Amino acid sequence: MDYKNAGVDIEAGYQSVELMKKYVKETMRPEVLGGIGGFSGAFSMEKFKDMEKPTLVSGTDGVGTKIKLAFLMDKHDTVGIDCVAMCVNDIACAGGEPLFFLDYIACGKNEPTKIATIVKGVAEGCKQCGAALIGGETAEHPGLMPEDEYDLAGFAVGVVDEKDLITGADLKAGDVLIGIASSGVHSNGFSLVRKVFEMTKESLDTYYDELGKTLGEALIEPTIIYVKALKSIKENGVTVKACCHITGGGFYENVPRMLHDGVHAKIKKDSYEVPAIFKLLQKKGGIDEHMMYNTYNMGIGMIVAVDSADVDKAMDAVRAAGETCYVIGEIKDGEKGVTIC
Repeated sequence: MDYKNAGVDIEAGYQSVELMKKYVKETMRPEVLGGIGGFSGAFSMEKFKDMEKPTLVSGTDGVGTKIKLAFLMDKHDTVGIDCVAMCVNDIACAGGEPLFFLDYIACGKNEPTKIATIVKGVAEGCKQCGAALIGGETAEHPGLMPEDEYDLAGFAVGVVDEKDLITGADLKAGDVLIGIASSGVHSNGFSLVRKVFEMTKESLDTYYDELGKTLGEALIEPTIIYVKALKSIKENGVTVKACCHITGGGFYENVPRMLHDGVHAKIKKDSYEVPAIFKLLQKKGGIDEHMMYNTYNMGIGMIVAVDSADVDKAMDAVRAAGETCYVIGEIKDGEKGVTIC
């Protein structure tokens, strides 16, 4: 009896590492110390020395049941982007710059080419936000997970000068809410998606005119990483007073997280066109509108609040970063919460 007979292939693990090294190298930053494959990842703090009060910000998350689509479509090169996005977008919400990222892949059986493809997506997400992929773990779990399945999670660390933290403390009536467009469903609400649509290859390969693509292509579209857009706003001289990443819980759960007591967010539904995938999902599932806004991003992945005098400068900065944005509402005096009308 040996470890391989018990279901864990050590040699496959070595092969996975070799295959993924080229992707990991593409994410390196000057602050990364040492090579790939050590027991820990080392990152120099030299760049923090010019900050008055350097503050670490972190985020950890996974891809959720969206991973099921990757299995059904046999497409594993984008879920890594989702994983990075879910972590670093939260860091960006605090005004932080992502520094490094670590991933964790649990699988029923280590298939080196598949694992390397997943990590390729993680590396692409890291490149999009400027973070270094300095470590990770691939755990083979025979008997615990089906051989053809895996789960993916990650952890990111960023830095911000304490004075530049986005806290929402200075938010006031009259401030304007700018919504930055999403790429679709992103990585939340897929348990409901999987109840509405039959999760078969035939269903996912079905082309919808209103989507301009197949259902599977629309659903697996990776989450947008908003780090560059937020950085562009700051570099354009605009202060982001509050920021909200629209993830699980949609608008009703996430928008209040950017508010302090005594202010209320008012969002206008007709301020932008809700993407077709959400309209199709609502129609097919007979889902109440309130539930849609309480579950999905409805086409807005990130909301920033700025002074009314800074709206044009902020929107120009977002567009310069390659993203689409809209004025979607404003801040009012009132009970902490959000109204969508």
